[in-house]
Amino acid sequence: MTSALPPAMIFLVGAVLVPLFRGRAKQLYLLTLPVLAGLDLLYLPDGQSWTTAFLDYSLILCRVDRLSLAFGYVFVLISFIGTIYSLHVKDDVQHVAALSYAGGALGVTFAGDLFSLYIFWELMALASVVLILARRTEDSRKAAFRYFMWHFFGGLCLLAGIILFVITRGTTEFNFIGLTDTASLMIFIGFCLNAAVFPFHSWLPDAYPRATVTGAVFMSALTTKSAVYILARTFPGNDILLWAGAFMTCFPIFYAVIVNDMRRVLAYSLINQVGFMVCGIGIGSQLAINGVVAHAFCHIIYKALLFMSTGAVLYMTGKIRGTDLGGLYKTMPFTAVCCMVGAASISAFPLFSGFVSKSLTVAAVAESHHVIVWFMLLFASAGVFHHAGIKVPFFIFFGHDSGIRSKEPPFNMRIAMGMAAFICIFLGVYPAPLYSILPYPVDFVPYTAFHVVGMLQLLMFGALAFTMLILSGFYPAEQRAVNLDTDWFVRMPGRVFVRFCHRPLQAIARVVASWVGSVVTGFRSAPFRSLEIEKRMDWFFHTLLVEFPDRIAQLVRPLKTEKSELSWNVVYILVPFILLFIAILMVYR
Repeated sequence: MTSALPPAMIFLVGAVLVPLFRGRAKQLYLLTLPVLAGLDLLYLPDGQSWTTAFLDYSLILCRVDRLSLAFGYVFVLISFIGTIYSLHVKDDVQHVAALSYAGGALGVTFAGDLFSLYIFWELMALASVVLILARRTEDSRKAAFRYFMWHFFGGLCLLAGIILFVITRGTTEFNFIGLTDTASLMIFIGFCLNAAVFPFHSWLPDAYPRATVTGAVFMSALTTKSAVYILARTFPGNDILLWAGAFMTCFPIFYAVIVNDMRRVLAYSLINQVGFMVCGIGIGSQLAINGVVAHAFCHIIYKALLFMSTGAVLYMTGKIRGTDLGGLYKTMPFTAVCCMVGAASISAFPLFSGFVSKSLTVAAVAESHHVIVWFMLLFASAGVFHHAGIKVPFFIFFGHDSGIRSKEPPFNMRIAMGMAAFICIFLGVYPAPLYSILPYPVDFVPYTAFHVVGMLQLLMFGALAFTMLILSGFYPAEQRAVNLDTDWFVRMPGRVFVRFCHRPLQAIARVVASWVGSVVTGFRSAPFRSLEIEKRMDWFFHTLLVEFPDRIAQLVRPLKTEKSELSWNVVYILVPFILLFIAILMVYR
């Protein structure tokens, strides 16, 4: 046992006590928790601690090494910044959910066994659902339900994989797994869903823009990056991740160009940036893993900065669509500068944090001689500057003058944005503190003539493409539409299933119920009948054949009048049946 607590416990226990405080005392208390967690990290001993027996295995709540510490540092740092950003919020639900969310991420980071990992993993999913629901709109309610169903599916895949893994390998150790059998495949799918790896990515641009202003900051930092950490520990050097990550860097660019909601643009660019990390995990070399950790660290800060700046605009104006905004630099200059710092960082502009982290991954790909992947990353680097580096600040703060004259956001929001912007610039100018906490020794110099000139050429190409499209009038016009994505493969079969549930299933149920009713009537007349057996049979058949189809019909009937939402709502119905079918196959295979 050690005197240092698992950092997750500080957040989780602290979250329970939040409603007990009021006013300034609550704000001070909220800030104290991440500070205590940060101090606690400094005293965590290397190795395993806080272990307890569970069945024939051990739960390890605190496993410390350089990989987990690096992610632990940035999770605590962004929790502190995010807490400052949300101090003006009077809703205890959001504070409790955010702290629980951060505690779950730290629990995942320092978990030493698969069962502990799963518990914290599901806690993160539930807390993030609350941050979406807390916006209290119809769109957020539907998005939260869809988000929950996706992560419920991923959690079940993970749990099934863990159980099979423990049975086949006889251990709960959370370390390198490798993709070798059914158990590892199920675990792999569960992890990839949280990392928004194609084709399990469509939940992210659906949910993040509909979260609360402050909740989106935590969501952008924790879910996908905790999944990146787990993939780096369990599946490094996997070729599937190499190509999946490369594809992830490219395809979101095309969606981000045509999206009007600026927070949705950032959501697609988030997938793009996580793709660089997943690609580095696929390489698996020491330089690549260092690049993954460095880029995750920097990405958490600058992506949170971008969500904070766009969230500030949404908070002050009530608008977030690019076509509704413009000219805000006149009355929100500080927010505009912070947004541009985040945009320069995500674009890997020299002297900003993204440059010193992304270069590691690109160099690792070049060293591994994956030429096609290298070109894909270069294309993606130019593309992200186009949509996240230029489009977001241009449409919000410059472009046409919308006539909106809003003030700067509250002081605490500006402090949080200023802190994140300072870190982005500081690490870009002086990356030594970042490199010192990476898992492996760093022998890499980002500021060489080759790296700087090459990146500037890519950035200028992206800027030129954006300028030419704007001036020529060929820039894709934002319009109200549903963009097809991988959810199409759920939506189309789901429509057929909805129609089947609405009429044919009820008709079949009535026929079967009538037939079973005659059988039960005959059974009642038998001399050996039992009143208790009769009651149980009546209840069973009535529930199975009458109430269950009626419930399904009630659930799907509103979907007939909500065609625009049908693409998502079918997930509610289809996923449980898919899971049931998988379970049956696994039991009787």
